[in-house]
Amino acid sequence: MKLFIRAGFALLVVSLASCGMQRESALKYVDPNIGTAHSRWFFYTPAAVPYGMAKLAPSTNGHYGNPSGWEAVGYDTRQNSIEGFVHFHEWQVGGVSYMPTNGELKVKPGDLDGPPTGYRSNFDRKNEVAEPGYYKVLLDNYGVTAELTATKRVGFQRYTFPKNAQSHIILDIGNKQGESSDVTDAGIKMIDDTHFEGFVFTYPKYVKIYDPEGKVAMFFYGELSKKPLNVTAFNKDNINPNTVEAKGVGAGLALNYETAEGETIEVKTGLSYTSVANAKANFIAEARGLSFDKAKANAQLTWQQQLGKIVVEGTNVPDKTKFYTGLFHALLGRGIASDVNGDYPKHGGTTGRLPEQSGELKAEFINTDAIWGGYWNITQLWALSYPKWYGSFVNTQLQLYKDRGWFGDGIANSEYISGVGTNFVGLAIAGAYNSGIRNYDVNLAYDAVKANDLNYKNRIVGAGKLDTKAFLAHGYVPHLEQTGRDFVTDSTGSNFSGSHTLEYSFSAFATAQMAKSMGKTADYQQLIKYANGWRELLNPKNKLMQPKRLDGTFVDKFDPYQPWRGFQEGNAVQYTFYVPQNPAGLVDAIGKDNFNKRLDSIFTVSEKLAFGGGKTIDAFAGINSIYNHGNQPNLHISWLFNFSGKPWLTQKWTRLIGQEFYGTEPIHGYGYGQDEDQGQLGSWYVMNALGLFDVKGLTDARPIIELGSPLFDKATITLGNGKTLSIESKNNAAENVYVQAADFNGKPLNNCWLYRDELMQGGKLVFVMGNQPNTNWGVKVPPPSEQ
Repeated sequence: MKLFIRAGFALLVVSLASCGMQRESALKYVDPNIGTAHSRWFFYTPAAVPYGMAKLAPSTNGHYGNPSGWEAVGYDTRQNSIEGFVHFHEWQVGGVSYMPTNGELKVKPGDLDGPPTGYRSNFDRKNEVAEPGYYKVLLDNYGVTAELTATKRVGFQRYTFPKNAQSHIILDIGNKQGESSDVTDAGIKMIDDTHFEGFVFTYPKYVKIYDPEGKVAMFFYGELSKKPLNVTAFNKDNINPNTVEAKGVGAGLALNYETAEGETIEVKTGLSYTSVANAKANFIAEARGLSFDKAKANAQLTWQQQLGKIVVEGTNVPDKTKFYTGLFHALLGRGIASDVNGDYPKHGGTTGRLPEQSGELKAEFINTDAIWGGYWNITQLWALSYPKWYGSFVNTQLQLYKDRGWFGDGIANSEYISGVGTNFVGLAIAGAYNSGIRNYDVNLAYDAVKANDLNYKNRIVGAGKLDTKAFLAHGYVPHLEQTGRDFVTDSTGSNFSGSHTLEYSFSAFATAQMAKSMGKTADYQQLIKYANGWRELLNPKNKLMQPKRLDGTFVDKFDPYQPWRGFQEGNAVQYTFYVPQNPAGLVDAIGKDNFNKRLDSIFTVSEKLAFGGGKTIDAFAGINSIYNHGNQPNLHISWLFNFSGKPWLTQKWTRLIGQEFYGTEPIHGYGYGQDEDQGQLGSWYVMNALGLFDVKGLTDARPIIELGSPLFDKATITLGNGKTLSIESKNNAAENVYVQAADFNGKPLNNCWLYRDELMQGGKLVFVMGNQPNTNWGVKVPPPSEQ
């Protein structure tokens, strides 16, 4: 049951120019509150546009930060008070919080529990509205209604006050927000009666670890719709009435008003990561003269246009809700960091300028967490219908490579914030190239992709892959086990030796395929050898991937369910299936019957825990289980039956995962409080529901698409090349999960796959569904495994 309402939500319709029909809005099926228990800082930002810099959201606990620098923080559905409305929400980036209040002036947010010492306010979710591009809530302590919306780089806040002689708008600038860690410096000042400007510098924990000379800077320029009676300045040490400027840690301004009943005051704030001047320029370009209502309408029209690139039809509302909420998260997850003039933040607080570009695929510089696992969902979705954002990801990484010599495993304003440490950027770029997305210098791209796999001299910690030298020397990463050091990777090996070996093997395959496509035969022959690193770890006795020491012996006291020993965020049972570059080779090595029985039994058992960590609310729930859909290393496994001669089991289990793991509630959304990671799990649901997937993440020289069990009666997809693909399911029903027959553009499809370039020509893909497996369909020619 939903814990909020959408009061006054207008049902938008979009005219279909091609056929004159009317289509209902996808927005009605997006529920941003799904999965908001234990959600990450960048997860819940309804008042934003796709890939926006301005991502506005309420915060229930943002000022607490988090001890490890990455955990859930920001908005939690289990908490019932709001401490402010924050503008910046990215991986390791957060700041600029506002809060409307009245009565006695308080300048600190106060605690979640205990007596009400700060300015935070209780609220009732019955009085909360969350939609793509818009948020609204009634603050019970003050009787103030707060509304939020945004353009790409400008945040809009509108407050409706009761009658009160002591109304305030708190601009709380100098305190940590979310993952940003402590503020190192901040400043804000009124520059005239209705305009203010300022900056915030932070030193996030992951910057401190992976790029210690870096910093994160945020700049803003704001406009008030009403002049305050007076202004109070404050910081962590002092409160200064009738003062219009504040500096230092804890800096902020309180704008003091006398308000009439129902009076509205608006605040518009231009944002930038490079300078106050660019924050103002962004404001002028996007928001000068723009009303709140018009900004909201524009934001929601943008969402409709982007969500509407994939139109699904059917009567099952929960399925549509999961689908469009997943697509919403995929399009929201990673935000632009470049300004309207092309400036972007460089390392150490400096500024760069993007090269001049032309054409429809003009790229932005974007902030992004690691692409680890994103090649199984986000990049496939980008390549299908959103190539501009795939191109922006590639161009961002190539700009980093030019600026600093390495791809960034994860970045915040050009600062390296590795986190995972295996840097799959090269694989994602190879996937873009082989999918025909090439709005970048392809020769530079190849040099960078190759360097990511083969270069190790002077490699910086933030670029990850610090054990590259060992992998290249031995064909696998030797296992390191050092008491008291849980996470150790260096030039001699890693305590994540098992997962690193498997991941580097996959990455080498992808680079080899890019080399093949570009006619670089010698490079291909060198790289493809490393793609077989997985064979070094497959123990012939237990048929499991088992970490191996430098001397070539497998580790002892081996527990295949133990996470973290040899395997990052997973265990040997899960990672044994991590050979996406050559599934047929893995099936053959394990034995086809053994492979199918083992994998089928794994899903039978894991279904009892909803294919994850059961009802445990934690990002890592499930990492010691037999299968864990809540984490990246597992997301291709249910599609492997297509390669082992039993595609009906892929149809069965992918459908059940979508049904059981994904929910429509704040707590049961993506598992139970598991990690959505900037749209990853939502993207998987979208691709899975369409019945389209590639376990190799489009890295083949000629990529393929495997076929699964399409969920909806019909899906109409506007492809990235402008053509249209429709997917129809005849005899569709909840119990009819099995493909009986299929055809593409009138020709029978006897295989459970087709080449992606054929699919991208558009047309009609038709499935006939039934409630029993057709064991004769899709088995004639298995998908190409090792190209």
